[in-house]
Amino acid sequence: MRLMLLTLFLNSAFLSPMSSQSRDEGRGWASYGGDPGGMRYSDLTQIQSLNVGGLEVAWTYRTGELGQGAEDGDELTFEATPILFDGRLYLSTAFGKIIALDPATGTERWSFDARVPRDRSYSEVTSRGVAAWRDSSAAAGNPCAARILFGTIDARLIALDSRTGRPCEDFGVHGTVDLAAAVEMRGEGDYQVTSAPAIINGLVVVGSTIGDNWNVDTGRGVVRAFDARSGQMKWSWDPIPRDSSGFLAGAANAWSTISADPVRDLVFVPTSSPSPDFYGGHRPGHNAYGNSLVAIRASTGDVEWAFQTVHHDLWDYDLAAQPALIDVVRGGRTIPAVAQATKMGMLFLFDRETGEPLFPIEERRVPSSDIVGETAWRTQPFPARPAPLMPHGALTPDSAWGIDEADRMACREIFSRYRSQGIYTPPSLQGTLMYPGNGSGTNWGSVAFDPAHGLLVLNTSRLVTLVQLMTREDFERGERPPEYEYARMAGADYTMRRTTVLSPRGLPCNAPPWGTLAAIDVATGNLRWEVPLGSVPEDLGLPPEVARRIQGVPNSGGPIVTAGGLVFIAATRDAYIRAFDVETGDELWKHGLPRAGVATPMTYQVNGRQFVVIAAGGHGKADLEVGDFVVAFALPESR
Repeated sequence: MRLMLLTLFLNSAFLSPMSSQSRDEGRGWASYGGDPGGMRYSDLTQIQSLNVGGLEVAWTYRTGELGQGAEDGDELTFEATPILFDGRLYLSTAFGKIIALDPATGTERWSFDARVPRDRSYSEVTSRGVAAWRDSSAAAGNPCAARILFGTIDARLIALDSRTGRPCEDFGVHGTVDLAAAVEMRGEGDYQVTSAPAIINGLVVVGSTIGDNWNVDTGRGVVRAFDARSGQMKWSWDPIPRDSSGFLAGAANAWSTISADPVRDLVFVPTSSPSPDFYGGHRPGHNAYGNSLVAIRASTGDVEWAFQTVHHDLWDYDLAAQPALIDVVRGGRTIPAVAQATKMGMLFLFDRETGEPLFPIEERRVPSSDIVGETAWRTQPFPARPAPLMPHGALTPDSAWGIDEADRMACREIFSRYRSQGIYTPPSLQGTLMYPGNGSGTNWGSVAFDPAHGLLVLNTSRLVTLVQLMTREDFERGERPPEYEYARMAGADYTMRRTTVLSPRGLPCNAPPWGTLAAIDVATGNLRWEVPLGSVPEDLGLPPEVARRIQGVPNSGGPIVTAGGLVFIAATRDAYIRAFDVETGDELWKHGLPRAGVATPMTYQVNGRQFVVIAAGGHGKADLEVGDFVVAFALPESR
């Protein structure tokens, strides 16, 4: 099988016996990112380095969602991170099933099925989570005084009563807002919501996932805010100006998670590339606000500041990671900051209020395009600190890697055939080796921040993508090898194909590690530690002595950090969840999962017992066996 991107004991005596019903509401993880600002940090300390080895499976729940009867069922993923709210765990599945669980036992309390049509083709088949809101003006116990809000892959925003799972009749039309209205959809399944909404001061802020490689002028990547009680739209912001002469594009959408700062009345929006990803002849200029971190005034929808991480994107370098709202302590001063991780392996840090960089950012010259009709932007921004978490240089035959001489020779031949002048080498008719590839760096799994140590923890993938533009004539009459992904880019002068660069053995042609976990000191920008993440799974059929030589594999999902001094992460193809020491990067514990945990875990405490929960559902798009498992770990109960 191919190693593809996820494109992926010491016992402690405590606790009293648990009843099947939680006796308190618990504490821990009320938002998809742990808090509205996406720090993915928990102040729980029951599980620590001295006892983490004693973690065992406390309960397992199965959603029943395996893509049954769906046209795109073979591309199913389970990337959800549950939240703890109103005394229950809430999570979502790709086809719009929302489930409430007892956090102590994993027992289902209710489920709601949004009945997402399964006879359509969707750009993405996933849902990463839900949001929660409590109506301060409603009496406790009233219907929909506490709400679960979520978006669906068929473009609906739905509000449910948190206690019963019934739709909130006063929200939109019988509990639903149609998000497809006024976005100029080009086709069913091309406009979706795959990430949890942001909640701020009574508003629900939502972006979208758009199938952005099929058309030049695809759907509008608007970000919209709705009243959490009524569902009435309060504002709409379009990242692409509609009055630009000679400019034709869509998307630049925010498909990842939006962060919220209720105190400052700001939301932080990570945007993607304008359409199509790999050809920009119809969208001249640097294309602001595409590929930008944008701070928006939540009460009005006005842009306060923005920074573009990639100008005139030709590489699908979307801002996939949720911005992390953190405090940076420097010289005795606390700076409210925002950290933005990228697919390029670069981390940008800004003052949250002003948008001023915390470290200098330099515009450097990059290669030009040789495509008729294309004008690549001549410079790109590089932060002085932190240093990139992956190589940015050109790929040469001498840099090709292989598990044996046959693999090395094959990879050398590939590297010699295509264009490579380092990061930001534009796509070409010859074929361009993108390194980092569009599935590299830090993706939607995002980062985690430990405020006690001032450490930002993030995982990265290191893969090469071959992207090749084709004339429309060559596309229509040529053969289409199945290892490539193809895009028509209707309205453009070219079409595109791309693939992950692999050897005949199905291994990446660039040297390992292909996945890492790292910690950065945000005050200094220094790398504190970096370790390989994951090991080559047995399904590749490599001899054990060969497999042991390879550490660090592609990953999809992200980390969390706890006050117990631990980093928890699954994310890797090898179907393990792991715990690392946050100060040293030492691996302290790992446990097998029923399927690969291509998700971000969460943690909470209820009835005096701390749990760590992960969705273990594999990844159909990445050639991983799909599943429907939610697994909770805890230290043993006292007997």
